[in-house]
Amino acid sequence: MTDTAYLEGLLAPVPDEIDAVDLPIRGALPPELTGRYFRNGPNPLPGQDPGHWFAGPGMVHGVRLRDGRAEWYRNRWVRTASLAGKPFVSERGVDRTAVPANTSVVRHDDKILALVESGFPYELTPELGTVGPVDFGGRLTTAFTAHPKLDPATGDLHVFGYGALPPYLTYHRLTAAGELLDTRVIDVPGPTMMHDFAITEHHAIWLDLPVVFDAHLLGRGMPYQWNDGYGARLGVMPLGGGPVRWIDIDPCYVFHVGNAYEDSAGNVVLDAVRYTPGSFLAEWSGIGGATAGSEAAHAGGGRTGGASRAAGGVVASDAATGASLYRWTIDPVAGTAAEQQLDDRSVEFPTINDALVGRPSRYRYTVGDTEIVKYDTGSGAVTAVDVAGRPGEAEFVAARDGAAEDEGWLLSIVSTPGGSELRCLDARDLTEVGAVLLPRRVPAGFHGCWLPD
Repeated sequence: MTDTAYLEGLLAPVPDEIDAVDLPIRGALPPELTGRYFRNGPNPLPGQDPGHWFAGPGMVHGVRLRDGRAEWYRNRWVRTASLAGKPFVSERGVDRTAVPANTSVVRHDDKILALVESGFPYELTPELGTVGPVDFGGRLTTAFTAHPKLDPATGDLHVFGYGALPPYLTYHRLTAAGELLDTRVIDVPGPTMMHDFAITEHHAIWLDLPVVFDAHLLGRGMPYQWNDGYGARLGVMPLGGGPVRWIDIDPCYVFHVGNAYEDSAGNVVLDAVRYTPGSFLAEWSGIGGATAGSEAAHAGGGRTGGASRAAGGVVASDAATGASLYRWTIDPVAGTAAEQQLDDRSVEFPTINDALVGRPSRYRYTVGDTEIVKYDTGSGAVTAVDVAGRPGEAEFVAARDGAAEDEGWLLSIVSTPGGSELRCLDARDLTEVGAVLLPRRVPAGFHGCWLPD
């Protein structure tokens, strides 16, 4: 893999913004799918090399569906201060508006927000115009995760921000009306890269893992690197307030959580895609991250000290295992966490029926290199379908009158060198229902969302 693999092949950016109307459809789209599908991801400007896949400016691709038709496709860069050339760090400090806004899209309090974990959200219009940065009336002064969690019972949006300077981790809660409340600093020993977290009905679950900021890598795209000395642990924090209970686990990394919930015994069950040290380093080096021993990290604050692990020491041993779906069963009282591998195939981007975020849920949907995979955690059954292309995150859309947890559809942009399609699959058996033939290839990107009318 070359040093610029994130600019090549299915990751290669597109050079411009286009519009297309009355898109062709294969099969039939459910008329109930009336709304917009938006998918965010990095898309550097022509001739630009951001130094890491995660650092490119955000571009949102949108498809408008109505009554079984695909009315339009359009793609737009998110017009952030960073896209306009403003630096993230200057003599005046950190500018949280100078971010790429390239990771995900959510809607809360009727605002459509493009997110990245290094700074403020950017509000978008339903037609993908950029309104501007959002700081919730000046209350937000930290970064804002790209993976907030919406509590389906209360409508609260649970959020956190991490950074290279103290406080390294801060929790926030947004009400259903969009008011930012309940800001709390969470004590962690160093500037860890915390991409995701989880909630249950009563707790937030933190992932304090050994990928840590390294000032020696500033200017290199993403100044984070594996650090053996930092350790790995999970934290269970009462949402209503109270201390975090930390539990040590085997070294690993997690980009994305599937779900978490509390079982009948009072344990917290967490499902997520787990990277071994070697598989993380193999992935990180392939998208521009530093891993070589000559660039060993020296990030301060580790629990036991020590420099970052060099790529050559571990990649050969476990890189081939990839990233797979795991479960941790956490006993917050005893301070233990039992670890279980749910499957050995390499997958990413786990999704669920969002009506069950933080509650017991049976199904998980993930994607592999050419597969969309469904896990039935009740029976242990695994269903996979080869989509003959690179699938993006499979977004679950519940049927309006569906009684079963998996009654609905999966939406995923599937890309090949020849182009891209927005596929619609029946979430029960992964059969294709219909597909929108898009007017251009959509680069393999990050996270999508369905915004019903």
